[in-house]
Amino acid sequence: MNRRMFLKTAGGAAGGAAALNAGAGSVTAASEEGGGGGGGGGGKPDLGGYLDGANNFDGSVTDMTGQGEVTVDVGAGSSGLAYGPAAVHVDNGATVVWEWTGEGGSHNVVAEDETFDSGSTQASGSFEYTFEEDGVYPYYCVPHKSSGMKGVIVVGTDYPTKAAGGSTPLEPSHMGSNIREHYVGFAVVLAISISLVFTFFLLKYGESANTAGGNN
Repeated sequence: MNRRMFLKTAGGAAGGAAALNAGAGSVTAASEEGGGGGGGGGGKPDLGGYLDGANNFDGSVTDMTGQGEVTVDVGAGSSGLAYGPAAVHVDNGATVVWEWTGEGGSHNVVAEDETFDSGSTQASGSFEYTFEEDGVYPYYCVPHKSSGMKGVIVVGTDYPTKAAGGSTPLEPSHMGSNIREHYVGFAVVLAISISLVFTFFLLKYGESANTAGGNN
């Protein structure tokens, strides 16, 4: 293989890797901006069915944006085994204060992804957390999760929205973009590595073949 052929092969490999990177980036951006994949921009939040069957949930998300601090009751509903409201929408930077009502026994507040955790169950008191990243945060009461004591906090404007096909299983959306970026980076590195190995073999065995052909 001569120098011109090598440069042509290497250039093609680099171009292919760049195209893969750009294409993957476009897919990521589209998933973040489109409905159902993030980047809600004020659309109807997709809770992924997390609150289906949850106590005190009527299918709507209570809009509490515009407030620096909002309150959610712990031990709401007729049985005291619910959060009230079960689903709320707050601004990025807002503080949510969970206030125990004393109803339904001892409860706690634990995020599915462990972003926040009020600790051991208690019958009274309060717990607060300030949200500084957009997304959807599902949470529950440890001893009463199976009884339907679950809630969701929707933060900011960058969150999954409902698409025509309906809800998809909920993944805390503030983690999704980072995971997708890791996959994109891995794909690019893999593509470049394969291209370099391919070029090396062409260079090595191509020269050998040319030399042998010249001797004949």
